[in-house]
Amino acid sequence: MMKRFFSILRQTAIISLITFGLTEVTFRIYHKINPSFMFYDPSSYNRWRGKPLSTDYDFQLNSRGFKDVEFSKQKAEGTYRILGIGDSFAYGGIPYKHNFLTLLESKLNQDSQQPIELINMGIIAIGPKDYLSLLVNEGLELNPDMVLLSFYIGNDFSDNYKSQQDRRLLKVQDSYVFSFFDFLIKVNSKFEGNLYHHNIEYREDLPTSPDDFHLEEAKKRSYIFLKNPEETEFKEHFNDALGDLLKIKEICDRRNITLVVVLMPDEVQVIKELRDKVVASYNFTPDKFDFRQPNKLLSQALIKNNIYYLDIVEEFVTAGTQTSLYKPNDIHWNIAGNRLAAEVIDKYLSEDFFQ
Repeated sequence: MMKRFFSILRQTAIISLITFGLTEVTFRIYHKINPSFMFYDPSSYNRWRGKPLSTDYDFQLNSRGFKDVEFSKQKAEGTYRILGIGDSFAYGGIPYKHNFLTLLESKLNQDSQQPIELINMGIIAIGPKDYLSLLVNEGLELNPDMVLLSFYIGNDFSDNYKSQQDRRLLKVQDSYVFSFFDFLIKVNSKFEGNLYHHNIEYREDLPTSPDDFHLEEAKKRSYIFLKNPEETEFKEHFNDALGDLLKIKEICDRRNITLVVVLMPDEVQVIKELRDKVVASYNFTPDKFDFRQPNKLLSQALIKNNIYYLDIVEEFVTAGTQTSLYKPNDIHWNIAGNRLAAEVIDKYLSEDFFQ
């Protein structure tokens, strides 16, 4: 009796292992051909997502929690659809009507021969790994023609690396079967969303943070400008972020989606007074810094991998000598900064893609 029991148990174990192995191989083949949402953890960016239908200044977020009007999953016939993916710069620290993506959509449609729809999918406090997850989870099903990815030089390198331990992008040794069940659990978890700029009036005359705190945060971000990056953490952070951009490029290429990366400057690069304070706080001489270093390195990598990009730092540096482009003691653009970004990006896209 016991002998038969162990025989059945052994057969069951063998069949289970074979089934598991075949399922694992099937998932991996499917994922290679068609990247699937089930393998990219939505909780990494959902924890910062806006609360659906809540108010942000004087605007109501849509039913998905994005700072944009409602949009349909089905793309209208003849429409060129752009997904605007990014962090708080894309989401916007200013009212919706002044957001650079809102302005950009209007500008692009002024001279275009076909309707252009720009969907703002910005979420506060996310980075490249989340851009990748967001694209796969929610972007691909919208059948976009272009992904306009906002890469913030100031913290998209460091923030991406800080959350590496939370990363659910699969490595070879991970199980796709286990990840599938993990996804089913998380996708059925209740999502609340966050309130941003709720029941307040937008003002540009009030500093967001105290002077000391603002300088200290600028100093922390500025390790990316120290020369000889191989001697700092920046090289590792750079490679980590670039790896996710390359995955996004690979997915876009498979779907015939145009990828354009916009390099958003850090305020330290734009505001000389702040830059001088940062240099002084390090007790280094100015020649120890290269405030174009991350832009140059990333630009070279994007060119090497045939990724369209636009670096807007020089336009901001030039305009910043004449007018304020940032909210006081804040890394984010004010209304003038958003307007400038929309103008520069519109010029680039119109000349290179929509002529």
